[in-house]
Amino acid sequence: MSLIVCRLILDKCYNNVKSYLSDIMKDIKKQLGDKIRAVRLKRAMSQEDLAFEANLHRTYISDVERGSRNISIENIEKIAKALKVKPKNLLDFDE
Repeated sequence: MSLIVCRLILDKCYNNVKSYLSDIMKDIKKQLGDKIRAVRLKRAMSQEDLAFEANLHRTYISDVERGSRNISIENIEKIAKALKVKPKNLLDFDE
């Protein structure tokens, strides 16, 4: 019986940690998207302009800016080059 109770407690803890990590990842994707949008607007570029310069699709840029897309390191680099910034600048959320 105690084994079942321990298992239930562990499952509950695991689900809480999994949910917490999921929230953190959503927050990071949103922060990155907000940063890309801010830099893009500062450069007076449309999403379409950025997509063309980065050789990505406009809807992909839109998804990234909304924080609803997991973005690869390669695409962060493409977007950074298109925005004429270093990739690390897009990942610095304190600015």
